[in-house]
Amino acid sequence: MGLTWKDAEDIAMALVEKFPDADPLGIRFTDLHKWVTELEGFSDDPKASNEGILEAIQMAWVEEYRSR
Repeated sequence: MGLTWKDAEDIAMALVEKFPDADPLGIRFTDLHKWVTELEGFSDDPKASNEGILEAIQMAWVEEYRSR
């Protein structure tokens, strides 16, 4: 089973690996959406996201980013 919009923590870990130098708070939601849908293993409907989902992913990414 692939990544879905509900997998904020797993998506955040994948984003840290793929974009290690990107500051999650400096990423526009339009870019975040694109990056998530292009992750290897992402299998959810790209149109099923919303601002709340993207914000949850961004906050999980911030936690991963700060913890490394």
